[in-house]
Amino acid sequence: MSDREKFEGFKQNLIDKNEAQYGGEIRAKYGDDAVDRSHVRMKDMTKEQYTEVEHLSQGLNEMLKAAFEQGDPASELAQKACDLHKQWLCYFWESYSEAAHRGVTQMYVDDPRFTAHYDKIAPGCAVFLRDAVLIYAK
Repeated sequence: MSDREKFEGFKQNLIDKNEAQYGGEIRAKYGDDAVDRSHVRMKDMTKEQYTEVEHLSQGLNEMLKAAFEQGDPASELAQKACDLHKQWLCYFWESYSEAAHRGVTQMYVDDPRFTAHYDKIAPGCAVFLRDAVLIYAK
């Protein structure tokens, strides 16, 4: 199996896992078309783009933790973290909107699965990110 075939299989595995875990829920909320388009974006992602997504995610988590420790969601560091989060989202979303950005971070607070993910960075980080995005995406 070539590296390309392995990478294609890897991406398909990520899509399949996401579909198994969240598929029914996200399809009900956003519609089949939106979810299918997001899957196509993942399938079309190059290895370089995937590496960039991983770097963005790591950088976001590090910057978010530092901003959280400062304690001000309006700080320059917190707003830079919001911009990294936007860049990360844009790899998966067909188009960006401030309302959707605010909505997804509210979901991070409302859904314990997402809260747990962000609160691994630091307890309370999901709420902090939501509050920072409310400022960033007015």
